[in-house]
Amino acid sequence: MQIDILAFGAHPDDIELGCAGTIALSVSHGKSVVAIDLTKGELGTRGSITKRLQEAEKASEILGIDTRENLEFKDGFFLNDETHQMAVIQKIRFFRPEIILCNAIRDRHIDHEKGNKLVNDSCFLSGLSKIKTFDESGIPQEAWRPKIVLEYIQWNDIKPDIIVDISSFLDLKLNAVAAYSSQFHDPSSMEKETPISSKNFIDSVSYRAKNFGRIIGTEAGEGFTSKQPLSIGNLTHLIRK
Repeated sequence: MQIDILAFGAHPDDIELGCAGTIALSVSHGKSVVAIDLTKGELGTRGSITKRLQEAEKASEILGIDTRENLEFKDGFFLNDETHQMAVIQKIRFFRPEIILCNAIRDRHIDHEKGNKLVNDSCFLSGLSKIKTFDESGIPQEAWRPKIVLEYIQWNDIKPDIIVDISSFLDLKLNAVAAYSSQFHDPSSMEKETPISSKNFIDSVSYRAKNFGRIIGTEAGEGFTSKQPLSIGNLTHLIRK
């Protein structure tokens, strides 16, 4: 299998908050997108494992994601070690993506930065042919390294290296985020309040997208950082239509 984009998130809803607009835009261009959540978000204060998995499926349908998987790493305690790297490498080599999207380079939640480092390191290691992995059928996998890894922006404000124009897809992004009804603002909920359950937080998702759009002269955008230089093959690709 070879896909265009493989998006990783430490928890269900990370992908939607960080890069749902970019995914929706890519799907509209006919690109194939797969999402992989590293954990089930079982330490989340609100909701349940079952509820969050159902919400993730609903969000995937809204965005047109082809496949969504969960690696079932331990929420809050997964490591960037050989065991976890090998699991991520197997997925990278199975899906063979051109582009990887992953958690923020630094953030309030410790899993986000860990997830970033784990995915980045696994992308590099996945390209080394002497590291042997096998698919679920026991067939040896070939080495594969994505062409680029883009890190979406989450709780912390981080200066992006690139901003994607998602003006036509902001509403779709917000709908995908709203699919996680157990996690975000709900005045009728009796569950404990959290930093992401406030109205201010859910409003900030729109504010940030619109602010990124302001910076590039469009209605909305999503920002990404990259550990590698970004390149283009034609200067006219930098011109907004």
